[in-house]
Amino acid sequence: MSESNIAKRLIYYLLMGLLLLGLGEYININQHLDTQTQINLSKRVNLSKSHMVNYPTISNKNFLSGKMLGEKTALDSVWKLAQVQHKAREIEQLTHGSIQVTALVDSTPTVNQPYYIIRVYENHPDKSTNPIYWFRVLNPSGGIEALDLVDNKYIPLDKWNPDGR
Repeated sequence: MSESNIAKRLIYYLLMGLLLLGLGEYININQHLDTQTQINLSKRVNLSKSHMVNYPTISNKNFLSGKMLGEKTALDSVWKLAQVQHKAREIEQLTHGSIQVTALVDSTPTVNQPYYIIRVYENHPDKSTNPIYWFRVLNPSGGIEALDLVDNKYIPLDKWNPDGR
């Protein structure tokens, strides 16, 4: 074999090895992305026990029997809040429709965290997003609490006044 063929093969094998290493790391990152997002969310909104009200816990029996609030119901209940609708209209009017307000389910109930976390956010034309509000919808009762960004804890809606109006 000539030296140029050996060099080409060596470069080819090195590139293939790097590609496989990168692909393996990409798969590893994607497998842990959901876990990392939940960890970051917990840090950001400080879901420590000192900020939580004692709610009845969801038992495995409730999960198995299907006695749970549906994801769509939880999302709709937050989206229909007057404050959320007002903020969505306000942002869309001020930006002449270029920024849309959207809501999504950020996490679903577990035995240890019996609530949905719903995020309301700005959806910009460049595909970036900015959170506006965070809520948790208690499961199975459907009660809603808003994240008070000043105190960094969830509070009942009747005590929540995000705009100071």
